[in-house]
Amino acid sequence: MATAQKNPIPAADQTPAIIGIPTKELSGTQWISRYPTSNSVNDLTSPFKDNLKLFVAALKTAGASVTISATYRPPERAYLMHWCYEIAKNNYDPRTVPAMDGVNIKWDHAAADGSYSSAASMQAAQAMVNGYGMQDLHVSPALSSRHTMGRAIDMSISWTGNLTINKADGTATTITTEPRTGMNSALTAVGASYAVIKFIGGSLDKPHWSDNGR
Repeated sequence: MATAQKNPIPAADQTPAIIGIPTKELSGTQWISRYPTSNSVNDLTSPFKDNLKLFVAALKTAGASVTISATYRPPERAYLMHWCYEIAKNNYDPRTVPAMDGVNIKWDHAAADGSYSSAASMQAAQAMVNGYGMQDLHVSPALSSRHTMGRAIDMSISWTGNLTINKADGTATTITTEPRTGMNSALTAVGASYAVIKFIGGSLDKPHWSDNGR
């Protein structure tokens, strides 16, 4: 009687698995163009977006110049901005900066002999600070902020002479005081009527407005 033959059990694949580990890229100005910040009001969230549009329209109708530099900021960009500032301005040790998923950056640089170089690390961080235009910023950009939530804007406002502008309720107010910029306290009050609040930190972040002043 013939004996049924069993199918042989295939041998386990002994080929070692190769897992690619991305090489970290050193900090420097090449990171500036990545994860770009929007300068479009449409990328903000409502109701702040809608309130802001009304405020900006009132400013332009009154004859003021409005230049928007930043609205929504991706969390990855906030991470890069925060830590390059901390390293360059606050002497934070780049070797201890926490990692962020998806941002494969190496903050600590090496000298020619392979040892850690504080000077090279600081220089690269300062180059990023300059590239982000943060040379005159007096406070570290937040990791999580109204910008990353879509509830803040950085804008430069200016005008000449007196500025007659409507508040949110339609009543007109004439601003005769200086400075003729977004730092004017009377203009701050007008903005507040639209629920667009000037940064509560004063001159630490001159162009910043948000839904709560932070």
